[in-house]
Amino acid sequence: MHKNTDESCVGPYTLPDVLKCSDGRMIDNAFDWVNTRRSEILDIYRRTMYGFLPPRPDKTEFEVISEKNDALDNTAIRKEIRLSFAMNNGRKHSFVMLLYIPKNAAKPVPVFCGLNFKGNHNCTFEDDVEMTGRNSSGELVETERSDQIHRWQFAETVKRGFASATVCYHDIYPDEKDENSWRKSVYNMFFADESNEEFHSHASAVSAWAWGLSRMLDCLESEPLIDSSKAFVHGHSRLGKTSLWAGANDTRFKMVVSNDSGCCGSALLRRDFGETVEIITHYFPHWFVSSFAGYACCEAEIPFDQHWLISLIAPRYAAIGSAEEDLHADPKGEFLSGAHAGRVYNLFGIETYNENTPHPVNSCITGAVSYHIRSGGHDQTLVDWKHYWEIADIIKG
Repeated sequence: MHKNTDESCVGPYTLPDVLKCSDGRMIDNAFDWVNTRRSEILDIYRRTMYGFLPPRPDKTEFEVISEKNDALDNTAIRKEIRLSFAMNNGRKHSFVMLLYIPKNAAKPVPVFCGLNFKGNHNCTFEDDVEMTGRNSSGELVETERSDQIHRWQFAETVKRGFASATVCYHDIYPDEKDENSWRKSVYNMFFADESNEEFHSHASAVSAWAWGLSRMLDCLESEPLIDSSKAFVHGHSRLGKTSLWAGANDTRFKMVVSNDSGCCGSALLRRDFGETVEIITHYFPHWFVSSFAGYACCEAEIPFDQHWLISLIAPRYAAIGSAEEDLHADPKGEFLSGAHAGRVYNLFGIETYNENTPHPVNSCITGAVSYHIRSGGHDQTLVDWKHYWEIADIIKG
């Protein structure tokens, strides 16, 4: 499959106008954006790329299954909470959220929400956290502990006055290419009677994961130690795509963090750089509605580009992070996507960076649309977190 990582081979392209409605009318004010164009774009994404989020379940319960008041070397309160969902037809689903809250905070604190790849036990150095993250066969996807603690920085996040919550994404929708894997996901509560073909025409794993992030926020709204009006959703790689889609659908998230999200995340599709629609739909068809694969090798025919997705965050904060060596995710395309989304932020009277703004490696552009690029490869590191904490501090006030 074709893959270009040479900037000199990027040909000319024209981006679709984010402010031009399907009837040809141009949007020139924030009111019309919110009440007309934004919902039109959401619908296009739902039908073309990520599908529709599941509906709300008939019943929801939050159960604290463990609580530790001297967590993270006595700096935090740790809770493990089971989020359980049920339909009146008897179908059920549940997953466990790991939550760290600063100890002895003077008032309710803002919270970072994110999904993890290898289980809650793999995100923390505490060895008594329940093992989570199971595939469609019910087996743990990772039996080792603490391998990805650098991606979470729980101790430093708490030290800076923020809570942090996570759920393993496999427990919401097992990340498997098999066309039947959705039957072990949250979708099975709602569409169990559909055929695989019917299901994949309107739903995707990314939408299930985004739904899970919103259910996490539902739970956090009931936690008195959390200021849920200042909730920040974050994600790395495929989960960066997910955080963008969650933030587009759920405006309760005041900041949306995209870390190395690349193709079908924050990177422009039409640049034909790094991962492409052909590659991503071949290896991960379940991330998208089935019809999206029809755009393989013809990105110019897609009715949108990813600056539209960033635009759906406006006027809230969008934080985009790239890595210099992560050519697969197209760092320049991620930068440009944020720049072109600025036209929508401008409708709200918000100034943002443009495509001519300098962005040297290991620098950060702050603002409602922020961007940083660090040295190194595909990962979420302390350097990335420092950017996200900086923006969160602005929102925290």
